Amino acid sequence: MSQPKNLFQSNQPQAKAANIQQLTKQVQYWQILTKIIQPLLPQPEHWQVVCYQQGVLTITGENQAMISQLGYLQQHYVAQLSQREEFKDLQKIQVRLRTKNIPKKSVNKIQPMSAETQQMLQNAAQFVNDPKLSQAIRNLASVIE
Repeated sequence: MSQPKNLFQSNQPQAKAANIQQLTKQVQYWQILTKIIQPLLPQPEHWQVVCYQQGVLTITGENQAMISQLGYLQQHYVAQLSQREEFKDLQKIQVRLRTKNIPKKSVNKIQPMSAETQQMLQNAAQFVNDPKLSQAIRNLASVIE
């Protein structure tokens, strides 16, 4: 059995430069496709193409309702998009939820766990049959103080 080839680990500067150029071209291509699909898909949403391979278009959106709507009406949008030259082999649309950017200020506001919560976690850990999960719960209770 042959070993997988890691394209991104190379000691040759030319290979690294070629990989970066290839990735840059791929991202630029996805940006062009994003501009094409944006007005055609359910609004208001900022859709982003993240992959288009073998007839499968993978896009992301931030609004779960819009993602669900696109999922229900997928055949309609596949038919509509496949009329364009860029999507002539389109067979399926995969939609993923994209998380919104969280401001750093809100990430740093971690409140300490109360003693009552710590005790509840310690008690819960005693009832868990899985030793690794039980230990993880104990670790959580002891780390956040």
